[in-house]
Amino acid sequence: MKSDKILLLGDPRLYKKSRELSPEELPLIQSVVKDLHDILFEFKAKYGAFRAIAAPQIGQMIRLIYMHIDKPVVIINPKFTYLSEEKFELWDDCMCFPNLLVKVERHQSCVMEYLDENFKPQQIEAKGPLSELLQHEYDHLEGILATQRALDQHAFRWRKEIETSF
Repeated sequence: MKSDKILLLGDPRLYKKSRELSPEELPLIQSVVKDLHDILFEFKAKYGAFRAIAAPQIGQMIRLIYMHIDKPVVIINPKFTYLSEEKFELWDDCMCFPNLLVKVERHQSCVMEYLDENFKPQQIEAKGPLSELLQHEYDHLEGILATQRALDQHAFRWRKEIETSF
């Protein structure tokens, strides 16, 4: 299974900042995107969740995010141009610790500029859950995990606990 490539919480590579990509690396990008797509859908099948994955999660230390909500979106060398002052709290999950949830605070809305798979400039304006998702995946590119953004020492729960507490 390709999902065996996912680095797990504690792997030192998860805490390293990723490097930018150049157009000359298109073959590498295509190969990594295929792996990210396959892994994302393996996780969706197993956990019924997960909408995006960042290349560092599989040990590829490059600034690449693959998102698939309604359609596939390849995000290369992203940058936030806006993060709202308004924030919200949520239970965040991650493929690097799929059964652990971490209560974090994220910006309510954001604007991200990036390059698509053809190295054409793109922009996403996002609110709520999509804003949170982009921030989560961007953090992976910066070597930051949701566990490092936990609100406090009580902000950790096993997935089963949260699901039964509603």
